[in-house]
Amino acid sequence: MATATSLRPGEIKDILLREIEAADLSALDVDDVGTVLEVKDGIARIYGLGRAMAGEMLEFTSGETGEKVTGLALNLEEDNIGAVILGDYLTLREGDEVRRTARVLEVPVGQALVGRVVDPLGRPLDGLGDIHGSSTRKVESNAPGIIVRQPVKEPLQTGIKAIDSMIPIGRGQRELIIGDRQTGKTAIAIDTIINQKGQGVICVYVAIGQKASTVANVVQRLKDAGAMEYTIVVAANASDPAPMQYIAPYSGCAMAEYFMYDEGKATLCVYDDLSKQAAAYRQLSLVLRRPPGREAYPGDVFYLHSRLLERAAKLREDDGVVDGTVIKKAGGSLTALPVIETQAGDVSAYIPTNVISITDGQIFLETDLFNAGVRPAVNVGISVSRVGGSAQTKAMKGVAGRLRLDLAQFRELEAFAAFASDLDAATKRQLERGARTVEVLKQGQYEPMSVEQQVMIIYAVTNGFIDTVPTGKVKAWERGFHEYMAAQFPQVGDAIRSSKALSKETEADLKRGIEQYAKSFAA
Repeated sequence: MATATSLRPGEIKDILLREIEAADLSALDVDDVGTVLEVKDGIARIYGLGRAMAGEMLEFTSGETGEKVTGLALNLEEDNIGAVILGDYLTLREGDEVRRTARVLEVPVGQALVGRVVDPLGRPLDGLGDIHGSSTRKVESNAPGIIVRQPVKEPLQTGIKAIDSMIPIGRGQRELIIGDRQTGKTAIAIDTIINQKGQGVICVYVAIGQKASTVANVVQRLKDAGAMEYTIVVAANASDPAPMQYIAPYSGCAMAEYFMYDEGKATLCVYDDLSKQAAAYRQLSLVLRRPPGREAYPGDVFYLHSRLLERAAKLREDDGVVDGTVIKKAGGSLTALPVIETQAGDVSAYIPTNVISITDGQIFLETDLFNAGVRPAVNVGISVSRVGGSAQTKAMKGVAGRLRLDLAQFRELEAFAAFASDLDAATKRQLERGARTVEVLKQGQYEPMSVEQQVMIIYAVTNGFIDTVPTGKVKAWERGFHEYMAAQFPQVGDAIRSSKALSKETEADLKRGIEQYAKSFAA
């Protein structure tokens, strides 16, 4: 009978230790894995990811299709996590697997995105193939500190006479465009993008909650004007889930920040519009069962917009790590043009007042002016730029100083004159000049005007050179005047463009040109 070989405990211990030492532990794939408890309205509740961070990307795997879906952890509760799903939540079911990625949400950035239409995750929507971005950037990042910034002092020309003369925008400024629906808010933003051609400014247009056909029209308009060569369009359409509409502005801002920090370029970011982003965030918050506040918005809706708009800045002229912020190339800027839609002109509603208090001024567009044929329908009384003359050239500051006051007096007199039967000669003159000023400030859509042309026509109207022209012929006078000055007095436009000031010699030439043209127009 054979006896079984017996191993002593010491030998077993030695064998086990040798095996453990020889094992390749690096090949083991250790993951935090959780389970979906419930899915509804773009929100998932997850059990088992105890170490997940707020704002972390999560990877859902659909048990039915095996498809991977990205999520974003928002609510960290005692026994579960509330996450928003950035994709098709209808493919997910209770019991599906969720993994941590240990990364916060990032989007591709870089030159490869310029000229493209992408979704808020940086995926192409224009059918022009994949985007091979060299790097990524966090969607949420800290705003540059006080030490990193410098004052706004360089103009960002919109090409719109009424804005560049009275409500100037500077590089690094945040200027709100506010008004009811169908008053021309998007038109101002698109004009501004078109006017940056040849200025070295990278533009990012973020469309939030708009119809896909509307976004397609905007893209076509930018292509026709040759503006897509320096523009990125980020589209979260009305048909996209609320989480995509919520992150879209942050994604667009991250794409613009790459050019500001890494390439030292001037950038322009249009958020069209933040009312729809706030509504999408309200939807998410209510489904996540966060306590509602005023107008059912969550308590942190102010922070939603302040942390976005504070990222606009004009950076200092020295690079390196300044105050904890890595600036690879100095002197860049990010100008923000947020758009807010009001209801019946109510600027005292919750979201409009929030954004007005965050921004450095607002351009208020009025329905009554729009319907009266004054376009752009800018209400000069309520509109303001808190940067003011710092964002204007000397030439524009010199000729447009009186413009706002003249217009305000005209509006007041106009209301008074409606009830008065007999007016004195001085009041009549003021009313007539005011009417001509309003005509001059009217401007067609997608027709931005150069600074030198703006300076010349505003000089003509404020100094009374158009007082004898019938109001109905002011637009024809203006068109002919610009053609005449370009042909007969090109040195005036060149001098204003190069020196950005109106010297005595240039002013004398301009005056002579206006007088000569006025004679030929009258003839």
